[in-house]
Amino acid sequence: MFIYLHTTGGFYMQIQLSEHFTYKKLLRFVLPSIVMMIFTSIYGVVDGLFVSNYVGKTAFAAVNLIMPFLMAISALGFMIGGSAIVAKTLGEGKKKQANEYFSMLVYLTLIGGIVLSALGILFSPLIARGLGADGALLTNCVLYARITLLSMPAFMLQNVFQSFFVTAEKPKLGLGVIVIAGVTNMVLDFLLVGVFQIGLAGAAFATVTSECIGGLFPILYFARKNSSLLKLG
Repeated sequence: MFIYLHTTGGFYMQIQLSEHFTYKKLLRFVLPSIVMMIFTSIYGVVDGLFVSNYVGKTAFAAVNLIMPFLMAISALGFMIGGSAIVAKTLGEGKKKQANEYFSMLVYLTLIGGIVLSALGILFSPLIARGLGADGALLTNCVLYARITLLSMPAFMLQNVFQSFFVTAEKPKLGLGVIVIAGVTNMVLDFLLVGVFQIGLAGAAFATVTSECIGGLFPILYFARKNSSLLKLG
């Protein structure tokens, strides 16, 4: 199995996974994944920045209070992963079986995400009260949680696809998807919260839109015939 990386000189460098990795090769190999993780982490930071400056302290406190609950649910996407077993199977020359593993893990994430999101929407008031929220803080926690949970399955898929893009020998495409999603979040936060003054709901809808881009575009890519090693079946 080979990974093709774009170098600063404009040429492609072929790296075989079984060869010896120097620090330079390793850095080139992991750099797209590092940047993808950074942009994934930016969502909450940007929301907090605009909410604190344009909506107020109570709304900002609500985002920070409910965020651990949202991240606990989204952890399913990181837990499932599965790129190692898929890459191992590809390396053994069993492409059909590798794609079966890949498809199973993606569908498991999607179904699990829908179930957990539905439960989260239902029990978010109870969770927020358990975290100590009441009054306006409780209202804001529930509002932000219920809106962002709409895109939680897509966010989980985004986390899963981060590793699968590398396995599929498309690290640059994966990086591009995450960057576009991150920039979308920033722009919509500026427009919905800063310009149109929609408030906390605007920040939540900005996050929902960006996560849908990051999670649903890879499904469209892998579901059709593509130039990568993986295809949903």
